[in-house]
Amino acid sequence: MKIPYIYFALFVLLASSCSTRKYVKNNKQIEKASNKANNNTYKSYNTLSYIDEFKGVAVEEMNAYGIPASITLAQGILESGSGNSDLAKYANNHFGIKCTSDWKGKNYFRDDDQKNDCFRVYKDARESFKDHSAFLKRKRYSALFELDKNDYKSWALGLKQAGYATNPKYPDLLINTIEKYQLYQYDQSETEKQKIAREDKVFTEINQNIPQEKVKFTPVDTPPPGAKPILADGTYTVIKGDTLYNIAKRFNISIDDLKTLNNMTTDAIKLGQVLKVK
Repeated sequence: MKIPYIYFALFVLLASSCSTRKYVKNNKQIEKASNKANNNTYKSYNTLSYIDEFKGVAVEEMNAYGIPASITLAQGILESGSGNSDLAKYANNHFGIKCTSDWKGKNYFRDDDQKNDCFRVYKDARESFKDHSAFLKRKRYSALFELDKNDYKSWALGLKQAGYATNPKYPDLLINTIEKYQLYQYDQSETEKQKIAREDKVFTEINQNIPQEKVKFTPVDTPPPGAKPILADGTYTVIKGDTLYNIAKRFNISIDDLKTLNNMTTDAIKLGQVLKVK
């Protein structure tokens, strides 16, 4: 019995190695194209220059949909390291938005919740900011669009409550960033008439998205080698390396909801444990 097991282990190792080489080759192609487009010269940002560069598109998106410009800028600063991460530099992806089954663009791979997670590649940073707005226009975040577009504190708290991030300090991180760099100066008030017109537009788009939300917003399921896929009954079996955090993020559910579904009082999980994930 030992020989077949050794062969199987070697097969898994070789398959994993081939997959990794494939992802590395893909990323090198993306980086080569990006280097060519930028003449091997990238703008190096500090936080202040990042704000100055992207405040315009953040304000445009705020006026169109009601997401405070301060929130968009703060998320970009935190997610992209003020535009200096490899994902922002080579993929123009400033918000860590992953590939979904309907994504037709190029991909960039890096380890995140899982090894070699797939991220979207945009033609420019502006496209990334616009896709960030599209990402938020769905049912789970719909209550936020009823807020005033200069109410960054309620937006920060609401994003956490809606499951945008599992870090309990995420609202504080956003608010502290906004106040440290006075990003609230880019937020604008609106009249009641303007707010009603904006809400009508946004909620029409959110309602149109609802039938396609799973396709449009659920990251491609690329579990690590040996992982068991989500079953038809909505359960997932814990494998080595899993944490409650990455399981929650993988299946687009908050940690609190995951714990409630499974009657859990702590974050502890064990190998082979079967969890309800939907």
